[in-house]
Amino acid sequence: MSISRHLAAALVAALAMVLAVLAPRPASATQIQRVVSPGGIEAWLVEEHSIPLISVQFSFLGGATQDPPGKEGLANMVSGLLDEGAGEYDSQAFQLRLQERAIRLSFDASRDNFSGNLKTLSRNLDEALGMLRLALSEPRFDSEAVERIRAQIQTGLRFKAQDPDEVAGKLWFDLAFSGHPYARPVEGTPETVAALQTADLKGYVARVLARGNLRIAVVGDIDAASLGARLDQVFGALPARADLSDVASTRVAAGPVRRIVDMDIPQTVIKFGLPGIPRKDPDFIPAFIVNHILGGGGFSSRLYAQVREKHGYAYSVYSGLYTLDHAPILYGAVATRNDKAADSLALIEAELARLAAGGPSAEELEAAKKFLTGSYALRFDSSGKIASELVGIQLEGLGIDYINRRNELIEQVTIEQVRAVAARLLGTGGLIAAIVGRPAGLEEIRPGG
Repeated sequence: MSISRHLAAALVAALAMVLAVLAPRPASATQIQRVVSPGGIEAWLVEEHSIPLISVQFSFLGGATQDPPGKEGLANMVSGLLDEGAGEYDSQAFQLRLQERAIRLSFDASRDNFSGNLKTLSRNLDEALGMLRLALSEPRFDSEAVERIRAQIQTGLRFKAQDPDEVAGKLWFDLAFSGHPYARPVEGTPETVAALQTADLKGYVARVLARGNLRIAVVGDIDAASLGARLDQVFGALPARADLSDVASTRVAAGPVRRIVDMDIPQTVIKFGLPGIPRKDPDFIPAFIVNHILGGGGFSSRLYAQVREKHGYAYSVYSGLYTLDHAPILYGAVATRNDKAADSLALIEAELARLAAGGPSAEELEAAKKFLTGSYALRFDSSGKIASELVGIQLEGLGIDYINRRNELIEQVTIEQVRAVAARLLGTGGLIAAIVGRPAGLEEIRPGG
C-alpha cells in the first residue's frame, strides 16, 4: 500500500474516532474504577463499551522544573522526540506505523509535569500500547530526529520572541519567580536548546519517567481485568522511582511591580497576577468562585463588564487561578490600544480593590454557583476530556470520589466565605504586571520602588 493510501485509511479511521468521542457523558454518570496491575501500577478507569475507542492519558511528576540550570528546554525537547523513533523503528517507520493504525500519540512538558496522550481504536489497542511502551522505554534519539526537532523548536522560539503575548508571559514569570525554576522558560532559549546533547535527553528520561511518580487514566472500550495486565506491559519496564531534584515552595513576589518591554505594535499586552491559594487549602473553592466573578466567568465577569462592555478598551480580559505545585497564582491578561493601556490597568486594579473590600453580592454568588455546577458536565463530554480530568484530579490528590463531591462543595459556599476569601486573595497588595507594547501613560515600578 502506498503512503498516500495509508494516510487516506488513517484519515477515515481518525474521523471515526472523532465522531465517537462526541457523545456527551454527564459527570454524575462517570463511574471510576481504581485498577491496580499485578506489578502494582495504578490507573483510574472509566469503561465505555458503546464506542470502539480507548483514550489513555498519563503524567509524570517533574516536568520542566527538572531541567538542570543552563539546560532549559530539555523536558520540552524530550516531549517532541519520544514519538520520533523507538526500539527497532526509526522516525519515519514509527510515524508510519501510527498513521496506518490511526493511533494518536503525543507528549507534552509543563512546569510541573511530563504528560502523554494516546488514542486508539480498540481493535488496535495492543499495537498502540506496544508503540507507547517503546516510546517510553526505548526512545532512540537518532541524530536526524534530534536535529530536526531542535530546528523546529528554534524556529518557534524566534517566532515567539516577536509575539507580544509570549514575551509578556515569559516576563511575568521572570518577575514573579526570580531565582526559582518557575522563572525559567519551559521551551528554553535559543542558547540552551542549541547546547542540549543526546546524553541530556537520555538522562532526563532515566531520571523522570518512573513508575513511582506516574498517574494514569484510561477511558473507553476496555475492562478492568484487561487493563490491569496491560499496565505492566506498557509501564513495567520503567524505573521504580524517579530521581527528581528538590523544588522549593515559593510565592509570587510582592507587588506592585511593573516592567515594560518596548515593541512597535498597535496594542499593548498586559499580563498581571498575584499570589493564589493552594488547591488543598479550605479556601480554594470559595476563591475559585471569587475568581469566576472577577475574571473567570467570561461575559459575566466584573473585569469584562468594566474593561470591555462599559469602556470598550479591550476585546477580552480574563483572570484565572492556577495551582502550580510549588506556588499557586492568580493570573490574568488584557490586550488594549496603546493609548488605553494605562486606563485598562487602572480599571483592573480598581476592580480588584473593590472586590477585595466589599466581596461579591449574594446575586453574583448564586449566579456563579449555578454556572459552575451546571457547566461541570462539559468536562466529561468526550473520552479525552474525561481522561484528562481524571489525571488532573490524581495530580492534585483530590480523591477518586471528587467528581461526585465537587458540585456539593461549591453549593455549600456561603456569602461570608466568599467575602472573606476575596479580601484574602485580592487584598494582598499591588499587581505584578508585565507589559509589552508602547503604552501611553504607564511607567515602570521596580521592586521596592
